[in-house]
Amino acid sequence: MAIEVFTYPTAAAEKRIREIVSRRLGYSKTAEREVAEILAAVQRDGDGALIRYTRAYDAPEFTRQQIRVSAAELAEAGAAVDPDFIPLLRRARDNITRFHEAQRRHSWFRPEEDGTVLGQVVRPVAGAGLYIPGGRRGETPLISSLLMNAIPALVAGVPRVQVVTPPCTDGSLNPYMLAAAALLGINDVFKVGSAWAIAALAYGTETIPAVDVIVGPGNIYVALAKKLVAGQVGIDMIAGPSEILVIADGSADPRQVAADLLSQAEHDAMASAVLLTPDPALARATAVALTEQAARLPRRQIADEALAGFGAVIVTPGLETAVDLANRIAPEHLELLVSQPYELLGKIQNAGAVFLGHYSPEAVGDYFAGPNHVLPTAGTARFSSGLSVDHFIKKTSVIAYSEKALRRDGQDIIRLAELEGLEAHANSVRIRLTTGGRRPS
Repeated sequence: MAIEVFTYPTAAAEKRIREIVSRRLGYSKTAEREVAEILAAVQRDGDGALIRYTRAYDAPEFTRQQIRVSAAELAEAGAAVDPDFIPLLRRARDNITRFHEAQRRHSWFRPEEDGTVLGQVVRPVAGAGLYIPGGRRGETPLISSLLMNAIPALVAGVPRVQVVTPPCTDGSLNPYMLAAAALLGINDVFKVGSAWAIAALAYGTETIPAVDVIVGPGNIYVALAKKLVAGQVGIDMIAGPSEILVIADGSADPRQVAADLLSQAEHDAMASAVLLTPDPALARATAVALTEQAARLPRRQIADEALAGFGAVIVTPGLETAVDLANRIAPEHLELLVSQPYELLGKIQNAGAVFLGHYSPEAVGDYFAGPNHVLPTAGTARFSSGLSVDHFIKKTSVIAYSEKALRRDGQDIIRLAELEGLEAHANSVRIRLTTGGRRPS
């Protein structure tokens, strides 16, 4: 299909940008009720509900014994994959681990001269649950999602990391997924998917222990389930359809720009793919390349729908305007295909991840570079960040006041408490100033 080229600022271009910006996360009340019923069923019936839903939607002959992946299944997976897969997986794992190790936080304590000690204790959560989509009933295992969700949890030091993923029709899991889990040292893998898997992680069942944090992408039912259990457990984010925005100048190859736009458009009919450029010739050539390349994609229909719904090629007065529009859209992925990308980087305020230069296609970040590919969508990059080690840790403040410090600050604390009408707060300090801090002998 042909994609329209807009010129900014015009009414047509502004209308298109508003349509893209207004593409927010939305769910029907009907879907939310359905998911709430699923959560209640799992909370009430445990494994029984998991078996019913899995038989209805994934594996008709599913049994309780199949819920948990056996040690034998994990061990056999390595022999069932291509010989070059494990070395490739190790390289990706090492890159992702190295990046996330730089995010580690440490406990700290600051002693004062008056004897006061203030600090912060950093600990991992006790258990994390990773939702990994099945991908066409297991035919296209999302190995990268497993790596990106598991590695920050492992780097954080979470002692119990569990994976849930929907089974194939025969109740098995793709051996590549299992081989990846085994390489990461994850032994707790469960063959359940959709909203009932999220419920199992949040509430626990006879087979699946409850966790403290749930992360990972999924369809609308997974997203809604995470939304509804948030507060019972921590979650990473409510993810929406994929999106990419490319800022390019005359140094960019239109074939590469089109390929990068399609890399996200093929994900979902609701995906967004936008080019902003001050070069009219590049805009026209990219529009042509989009049509040519989309026609050859196995997922052509999805890509065409995405480009028609939330795609755009927009000619801007200059790169500064392109940056302003990018910050307004706040894309999940932002590519700077310009001759001097670092000159623009400091002006980018809102983006999940930024890819600099002509040799940094978004796919490098999806699979191999190291930064996490679980990123904020639908404009939420304005106030949130991608998945990181921070999602799997807790920070506990430590306060140890000395008598000298309390006598110095006590009247100020009492005054503030009294202004708020909290007399017991004030008295908890006043009584120490009067009687001292220890029980009389």
